[in-house]
Amino acid sequence: MTVRRRIAASAERLFDAWLDPVSLAVWMRRDDTGEPSVVVADPREGGAFSITMRDRFGSITHSGVYRLIDRPRTLEFTWRSEHTHHVDSIVHVTFEPDGEATVVQVHHTRLADAEAAAKHEAGWTEILGRYEQTMEAEEAA
Repeated sequence: MTVRRRIAASAERLFDAWLDPVSLAVWMRRDDTGEPSVVVADPREGGAFSITMRDRFGSITHSGVYRLIDRPRTLEFTWRSEHTHHVDSIVHVTFEPDGEATVVQVHHTRLADAEAAAKHEAGWTEILGRYEQTMEAEEAA
C-alpha cells in the first residue's frame, strides 16, 4: 500500500522529523486520545526504534530497525506489531521536493493480507494528516 502527501516544508525538515523521538511522539500517534506516543529511537542504520501508541482501547507497540537512512531523500525501516501478525514488514518513505513543498510517500510492503494492508493504509493516512498539520504549523511559527 502507498500513501502520499504534499507538505509545505523542506525535505530536510520533514525527513528529520521521522528520526526525532520528540517529534515522532507528537504526530506518530492515534487521533482519538490526543496523547503523545512513547518513542525510543536509535536513528542510525541498524538502530532500533519502538513507538507505543495509545487509544481508548489501550496501547500498541510498533517496533523496527532502520535499514536505510539517506537524508533527505529516503528512509526505510522494518515495522512489526500485532497488526503485522508480529512479522516484520517494510516501510519505505521518500521525500521529493516539489516547488515550495515536498511530496512525502509512504510505501508499506510485506503485509500479511488484505486486512492488514487496509488497516495500515487507514493508519498511515491518519498519521500523514497529523504529520502534515504538525509540520506546516511549525513551519509557519
